[in-house]
Amino acid sequence: MTFDFLVLGTGSATPVINRNPSAFLLSIENESFLIDCGEGTQYQLLEYKVKSSRIRHIFISHLHGDHYFGLIGLLSSWNMNQRKEDVTIFAPRGLDEILTTQFKHSDTRLNFKIIFIETNTENAYHLIDTNLVEVSTIPLHHRIPCCGFLFRSKASKRKIVPEKLPQNFPIPYLKMLKDGLDIFDELSGITYLNKDFTIEGGSSKSFAYCSDTAYNELKISQLSNIDAIYHEATFTESELKRAEQTNHSTAQQAATIAQKINAKKLIIGHYSSRYKSLELHIKEAQSVFENTFLAEEGKIFKI
Repeated sequence: MTFDFLVLGTGSATPVINRNPSAFLLSIENESFLIDCGEGTQYQLLEYKVKSSRIRHIFISHLHGDHYFGLIGLLSSWNMNQRKEDVTIFAPRGLDEILTTQFKHSDTRLNFKIIFIETNTENAYHLIDTNLVEVSTIPLHHRIPCCGFLFRSKASKRKIVPEKLPQNFPIPYLKMLKDGLDIFDELSGITYLNKDFTIEGGSSKSFAYCSDTAYNELKISQLSNIDAIYHEATFTESELKRAEQTNHSTAQQAATIAQKINAKKLIIGHYSSRYKSLELHIKEAQSVFENTFLAEEGKIFKI
């Protein structure tokens, strides 16, 4: 199963050359989920040749501008390009009012429907449950209502090995094989054993996105044993007081969370503009959790 995390933006509130504000794309099979949408996100989608038609769900963690200022531009461009597919936006209260006001005063008449679902940032609960993935909220501790998102893909059905199939194999039997069934063909008297024609499908994968947040162990039980976690690491330990004042995390704190939840992989990002180099970030994080990686624009992580 394809489960890829594309980094579109790694910066924080103050602009820095070569670091876009927060934006990420999680692709599961042929569906893409946009997570946060900082200024310039639509340009990043073009840069990395993302098919916008595959984006039907957008998740906004909170209403600080570096996490959603690119949304109006993206939606407006989709509209000018005659998009017809509905878009579901999950975000804290207030974003619906912002979008409505902007479109009202710009006399923008959308060709597609926006389905706005207000998130409750105080509790962990299911947002969506499809044949492909389950998405839940992760309550975070920030200066304004904020939540992360936990994605769990579902194990895929068994995969057929085409070269093992007999000629003129009945098409209705293909679904039965994918469902793991043995098949008895009454006309021929032949039994087709599932194990002879299929292999195991993809296993379930899990990924947590933890946007702006102070160090908080309350989420540990919810995220236990996940495959990968993105966790903000705005500061290094030398700026611990600043992190506490602004309800952000250090690279070491992000790594501590990854260690405590027994994650397989940690990706850190949301770097403060004061850091021209990220050597200290990766050094501090890897001293606690070795399998840590820096988020960098354009980088794709396989989950």
